[in-house]
Amino acid sequence: MKKVINVVGAIIYCDNKVLCAQRSEKMSLPLMWEFPGGKIEKNETDKEALIREIKEEMKCDLIVDEKVTTTTHEYDFGIVNLTTYKCTLNDKQPTLTEHKEIKWLELNELSTLEWAPADIPAVKIITGED
Repeated sequence: MKKVINVVGAIIYCDNKVLCAQRSEKMSLPLMWEFPGGKIEKNETDKEALIREIKEEMKCDLIVDEKVTTTTHEYDFGIVNLTTYKCTLNDKQPTLTEHKEIKWLELNELSTLEWAPADIPAVKIITGED
């Protein structure tokens, strides 16, 4: 039985662009793009996890808005349940700490990246491809 991993992702909007984060070579799914976020800890809500993860990973604060979608994808390392939320920055710009690269892209540019499979349904929803 594969391990089930519950994670949250932030679709961060700023000036009509969305933040995209490229996973580093050392991470699982190396060099694929994702909405930043991470695992939900015990006794944490989705929103609390998202705020904590973005603070840890990108040294900035979020305002978490409405949920976009929840998707499940089976990888070789486990089953990922990813819930994504629309977010906005609450002041400071993100700082690169764990990811290889971050980019701000317009919605019509998102499909140019190689997204992690669990993130693809959210990309399709926000770009209107769904």
